[in-house]
Amino acid sequence: MEEFSYLTLKGRTTGLYKEKGSKFISFAFPIDSEEKAKHQLELIRKEYHDARHHCFAWIIGVDRLIYRASDDGEPNHSAGDPILGQLRSKNLTNVMAVVVRYFGGIKLGVGGLIVAYRSATQDALDKAIVVEKEIIETVTLKYNYSYTSEAMRLVKDFDLSILTQDFQSECVLRAELKLKLKVEFIKKIELLNATGTQMHIEW
Repeated sequence: MEEFSYLTLKGRTTGLYKEKGSKFISFAFPIDSEEKAKHQLELIRKEYHDARHHCFAWIIGVDRLIYRASDDGEPNHSAGDPILGQLRSKNLTNVMAVVVRYFGGIKLGVGGLIVAYRSATQDALDKAIVVEKEIIETVTLKYNYSYTSEAMRLVKDFDLSILTQDFQSECVLRAELKLKLKVEFIKKIELLNATGTQMHIEW
């Protein structure tokens, strides 16, 4: 079944977990590209430059296929995977979480680290506002200038968000369409064309 929306965070939140002197400060925030994720990570690394570890995970894309997790020097799978697991447990995407660790002098062991990184991430996510965003597709509509009124009616009826417009003898309109309306939109174009209107759509 096709999904028409996804869950992400409204804004940045922070959390905290302490265990045997070690302090785990967590951050969770929305992102929409790997470049932005890396930039945010760099900012946190600079701000907490004296911390021993800056572990993180991110998930990007409506299909959630772009993801990464890093242990940043902690034992394999003891930090990044628990952070990623928390993001997935909330069914989030376009999201990143970073956990900064200040070592307290007592080793926690792999099991203790997994609990710590998971708990720190959960604390940040529990404080976050989760928002549902509709999946959007970009459509290009080409038509003769004489059909401008029909095109503008489509904009109104389907709540299109216009990106660019070019009014020439052949007009070109680029707009954002909610994915849930795509099938209905295509049917409407086909109906208009069947009655003599000539409109061409590209995705």
